[in-house]
Amino acid sequence: MKYLYGIAVLACVILWSSCRNDFETVASTGNLEFSRDTVYLDTVFTNIGSSTYNLKVYNRSDDDINIPTITLGDGEASSYRLNVDGIPGKSFENITILAKDSIFVFIETTIDINNFPNPDNAFLYTDEILFDTGGNQQDVDLVTLVQDAVFLFPERSADGTVETLNLGVDDEGNDILVEGFFLDDTELNFTNEKPYVIYGFAAVPSDKTLTIDAGARVHFHADSGIIVANMGSIQANGAPSTDPELMENEVIFEGDRLEPSFANVPGQWSTIWLTQGSINNVFTNTTIKNSIVGILNDNSPVSLTNVQIYNSANVGLLGRTATVVGNNLVINNSGQASLACSLGGDYIFNHSTFANYWVNNFRTFPAVLIDNVLQVSETEVVVADLVRAEFNNCIVYGNEQREIGFVNEPSALFNFKFNNCLIRFEDPNGEFTDIPEYQFQNNDLYSNIVRNQDPVFFDVELNDFNIETGTSGADGIGLPGVGPVLDLNGTQRGANPDAGAYESIVFPDPGGTP
Repeated sequence: MKYLYGIAVLACVILWSSCRNDFETVASTGNLEFSRDTVYLDTVFTNIGSSTYNLKVYNRSDDDINIPTITLGDGEASSYRLNVDGIPGKSFENITILAKDSIFVFIETTIDINNFPNPDNAFLYTDEILFDTGGNQQDVDLVTLVQDAVFLFPERSADGTVETLNLGVDDEGNDILVEGFFLDDTELNFTNEKPYVIYGFAAVPSDKTLTIDAGARVHFHADSGIIVANMGSIQANGAPSTDPELMENEVIFEGDRLEPSFANVPGQWSTIWLTQGSINNVFTNTTIKNSIVGILNDNSPVSLTNVQIYNSANVGLLGRTATVVGNNLVINNSGQASLACSLGGDYIFNHSTFANYWVNNFRTFPAVLIDNVLQVSETEVVVADLVRAEFNNCIVYGNEQREIGFVNEPSALFNFKFNNCLIRFEDPNGEFTDIPEYQFQNNDLYSNIVRNQDPVFFDVELNDFNIETGTSGADGIGLPGVGPVLDLNGTQRGANPDAGAYESIVFPDPGGTP
């Protein structure tokens, strides 16, 4: 009996299905609607794949429709790739869209600039998606800016192994190897003719200097960076720009993803590592952004003038027993500290802004962290003298209550001083009043400082640390004759200069009237 019941149910299902018209379609009549009429795939480097972009195709009618063909205008020769309703390819037939429904089309591209006749260093590549190539054809344009570049990468041998750099040995005596290569003499001058894209670590050899010209753009793939070897040097020779958005003369280090959605994503590449014994390191009019650590300085000298470091997943500037001179230096948005003067060293900062408005997750480090000790293992601690950490006419601020922090091992020197600085350090419960490093009334440590007054930055989310005239806590508190006579905008500093990298300005009102 139960078998007869099952057969009856099955028969009903078949009969009911045969009466439905859900699977009957009408031909497309050219009335498809699209989420956009042009898909702009943002700038890509030659031979580097783009992000995936989407297009939504709507059937607003009351009937299920059939699209006879969906294809790229250049067919199989197109440098675009499609995925239509889950199916990859470059041409498709008989695609159904149910009544009042839609489908997704996903678009990607990888373009070899050498496949095109006489291309410029950057050119627009276009194609189109054709929906029904008959009398009811509709199309959506595809546009991509392709940029040529100089690609630098480690060699790969016939057996598949990749060239590596030896960074020393670990605690167990094993070699520390990273994918990387030494720059040869023909690669030691980065010009502004084409951007540079680096895979792995590009190393500057001993007794050699990597010179980077004004206006150069250096891009790094994931887990990549620059290493400056013992007795090697790096000199980034940026110059002032006339356009504050294009920054045409600035040297810029960033990741190799050019889409706007990646413009401020931290941690896209590793670091610029000044290893112990490197010399004559100079960065002028330089922006470093979206790295894990902006600059890692191991016991080496470096001069930083008009330098901006943004969106570091860990630390913006990490010095370990380093020697650093910074003028008009701005660091913001770091997962840990924006500035870490670690394991002692010798530091002088004039007219610099150390901010941290990290919002990706909870932050436990202050904007500026100073120490003379390093825990290298559970049983081993290393100390080194903090010969000097001097901050003149600086701002130390952020979105946490306490934006300076100290770790002092008394067996080593620990010399620091803040002069004419604006500092955020709130201690409402008096937890730090008995700790010597936080005695803000001690003129040997803090001279003419201002605490906890809003600097009134223009836009911290956009890394714009201009301050407002008349309302900023940093306005007019600086000591004259300290550091550069011009601020980061190229503005002359007055007789009563402001703290930080910028002289104050009058902000435009929301209505656009200055």
